[in-house]
Amino acid sequence: MNVLHINQSDITGGAAIAGYRLHQSLLAQNIDSRLLVGHVNTSSDRVATVPLTKQRLENHIYRFTGRLGLNQINLLRSFDILKHSFYKQSDVLNFHNIHTNYFNYLAIPSLTANKPAVFTLHDMWSFTGHCAYSYDCERWKIGCGKCPYPDTYPAIARDNTRLEWKLKNWVYRNSNLSIITPSNWLTQQAKQSLLKEFPIHHIPNGIDIQAYQVLDPEHCRSLLGIPLGKKVLMFGAQSIKDSRKGGDLLFKTLQSLPESLKAETVLLTIGNGDEIISKAVGMVSLNLGYVSSDRLKSIAYSAADLFIFPTRADNLPLVLQESMACGTPLVSFKVGGVPDLVRPDITGYLALLEDPQDLSNGIVQLLEDTEQRNSMGKNCRDIILKEYTLELQTQRYIELYHKVLEN
Repeated sequence: MNVLHINQSDITGGAAIAGYRLHQSLLAQNIDSRLLVGHVNTSSDRVATVPLTKQRLENHIYRFTGRLGLNQINLLRSFDILKHSFYKQSDVLNFHNIHTNYFNYLAIPSLTANKPAVFTLHDMWSFTGHCAYSYDCERWKIGCGKCPYPDTYPAIARDNTRLEWKLKNWVYRNSNLSIITPSNWLTQQAKQSLLKEFPIHHIPNGIDIQAYQVLDPEHCRSLLGIPLGKKVLMFGAQSIKDSRKGGDLLFKTLQSLPESLKAETVLLTIGNGDEIISKAVGMVSLNLGYVSSDRLKSIAYSAADLFIFPTRADNLPLVLQESMACGTPLVSFKVGGVPDLVRPDITGYLALLEDPQDLSNGIVQLLEDTEQRNSMGKNCRDIILKEYTLELQTQRYIELYHKVLEN
């Protein structure tokens, strides 16, 4: 069986990392897997970029479609995938994140005309009129239009969300798809959307339990140069400026911590720009920048007492799975797929959405109770081993690939 994944990138971004981990695990299971992506960072004969053809014509078309608020439908290159050797050799397609300006969703019917496909949802974009997350808006259930959040990612210049919703509906009516949703929350959303006519399968993303495992905290802190005897809070996001990841909420949360606690705590961060927060709230910090190494991330998670994740909207965050695999409890908001992982009194503290004081209370409670924190850390690792291994995810995908091929 030959599987072709179509994704935004090979390893840049959460959806890309999840897709690449699945790709590698499929290869380990002797499944012939390849990636066709918008942006390549690795070097492999199994990874290639989507053909960059007709760019000048695409740019001319975008001058019109962009002003109309219709993203991506100018990308004629997607129809050339039919000619690519990866496509020709494939038995089944696996779409992942297809809304980062490299793929035209109008090409899905032609790509699936002779090959079955599964569509792994990494957010809500597939069934909305433009956005990856709709927050409190539910107009995607009735066809969109009158969009309250035109500036949210991916932003639009004009509100044509009803037309885009209708275009997606036409695409799906003419495509051969099965849907995969990683979180319970996204499963329920999809079942209420224009995707409800397709088979919807809940398959959580898996994690490599060898790459991410419990390491000795004191040794990890020594490696990172963190003084022993300090409490360590960890935060991670690709960019602190991403409003959805809640950098502003983290700032308010840390500000409200008791001064005595801040004095004995180090803020450990991964991502870009995180050091700004620590200076403003008066805490010692260590920013590791953007980290791609699984080993270094495992060291960072293991060095931390708690992982703090003040997200406003999320599916099944990889950082929470990584933290759990390293035995580090979580403090986050009750939103999206987060409750699948952050289980109150079991793996961490689940605060009310966008309530920095409640998030702060959770941090204080767990930092002051070492016994509870240690128990949660053990639960975190046990749940990952039972429910979220990469091998389990891969086996479920292989079974679904076989099923769609048989049908």
